[in-house]
Amino acid sequence: MTSKIDLETLGPLLGGAARAWRLKLDERLKPMGLSQAKWRTLLHLSVAPGPLTQAEIAALLGIEEPTLATLLHRLEKGGWVVRKSSPRDRRCKTVHLGRRAQRVIAQINFAADQLRHELLADIPATQLRTCITVLARIRDRAERSEKTHRRSKRVSRFPLERDGHAGNGKAITKEGSSRRAAGSSK
Repeated sequence: MTSKIDLETLGPLLGGAARAWRLKLDERLKPMGLSQAKWRTLLHLSVAPGPLTQAEIAALLGIEEPTLATLLHRLEKGGWVVRKSSPRDRRCKTVHLGRRAQRVIAQINFAADQLRHELLADIPATQLRTCITVLARIRDRAERSEKTHRRSKRVSRFPLERDGHAGNGKAITKEGSSRRAAGSSK
């Protein structure tokens, strides 16, 4: 049986392992002129089935779109990426690997593959499969609950028609909305 202490260390352990892994790869890629922000962006672009939008990249990296816009500007200026208008939606841009990135993707993948083998070398395959299964379940559950949370935040507790009337057609008054609010907190 897993003790309470073990469960409390799971989150920090997951975060710490991911951070240590990224930092180790970062050390190996720095001589190539690649910061963690650069190589992570380039790797996501290289494994995507097609061009990604800026919003999709921001979501994959776990950063806000304005932060990504600054990063993409630097990457584009350095020849790492090219931004193009989306053929499906002219309001957004798609990001493509630039010539410079295409030349180093194989080196990034080689360094990442080498590090993965070093870090996982003496861990039995059965334990790795179990670990991957558990981590995937945790991630999926967290993503599902995040989507549910976002959806529930969009639903108003007091939906109003655009003309200031309640769903029953009666006008919304200060007195009526106070009464509804008080009644809903019971």
